Amino acid sequence: MFPSADGEVRALDRVNLEIGRGEFVSFIGPSGCGKTSFLRLVAGLEHPTGGELEVNGLSPDEARQSRAYGYVFQAAGLLPWRTIARNIALPLEIMGYSRAEQKDRIARVLSLVELDGFGRKFPWQLSGGMQQRASIARALSFDADLLLMDEPFGALDEIVRDRLNGQLRDLWKRTEKTIAFVTHSILEAVYLSTRIVVMSPRPGRIHRVIESTLPDERPLDIRDTPEFATLAHEVREGLRAGHSYDA
Repeated sequence: MFPSADGEVRALDRVNLEIGRGEFVSFIGPSGCGKTSFLRLVAGLEHPTGGELEVNGLSPDEARQSRAYGYVFQAAGLLPWRTIARNIALPLEIMGYSRAEQKDRIARVLSLVELDGFGRKFPWQLSGGMQQRASIARALSFDADLLLMDEPFGALDEIVRDRLNGQLRDLWKRTEKTIAFVTHSILEAVYLSTRIVVMSPRPGRIHRVIESTLPDERPLDIRDTPEFATLAHEVREGLRAGHSYDA
C-alpha cells in the first residue's frame, strides 16, 4: 500500500510466487501493475504491508545488508566523475575489499560484459548500451547470487537491445545467477526467460505464469520460429486476459 492524495493505493495484491535458484524469471504487464514495486520489495527498498517475503531464507532487509543481490536500474546510474573501473569498484570499496581484490574483480566482470579495455574510460565516452553493460558489471562485481533488473534495456534502440539480450542470456548461462527481470517487451521476455510472469493492472496480481518451452540454446533468430511465435502469442493473450481479470 502507498499513500496518495486520494487515499491509499494498493500496488500489489495476493502475489504468490517462488523463484528457484538459477532461474531467469521475467515480469511483464501494463504500466502501474507493480512490477518495479515487486523488485523493490525483494530488495528491501520498500516494505510490504502484509504477507511474507524471503530472499534465500532471509528477510529482504537481511538480504540487503548481506549484499545478497545486485540491482540494475532502468538508467545506468554511473557517476560521471569516476572511470568505468572506479564505478564498478564503488560497491567493493563500500564492502571493504582490498585494492588487489578490487582490481581482480573489476577485470573479471569487465570481461564478462565484453568491456575489456574500457575500464579507464568515463561514462560519457561510452554508448548507452555500453553504459548499461558497465552497470551490469557493477551489480556482478561482488558476486551476489541474485540479480534484480528493472527494464535495463528499455531506453535503448532495437538493434542495441537485441545484442544486449543475447549477451545477457549468455552471461546468465555462464554465471548461473538467479535473475528477476522487469520488461514491457513480449519478445524480450520470451527470448530471455525460463518463466514469464504475466501481471494484471493495479492492484498488481499474477495473472499467469508461463513456462518457456524453448531450448536452452537460443540464437537471436529463434524469434523467427513457430515455437517462439506460439509462446509470444500465449504471453500476449495472457496480457489481454489480465486486463479483465477481477477474481
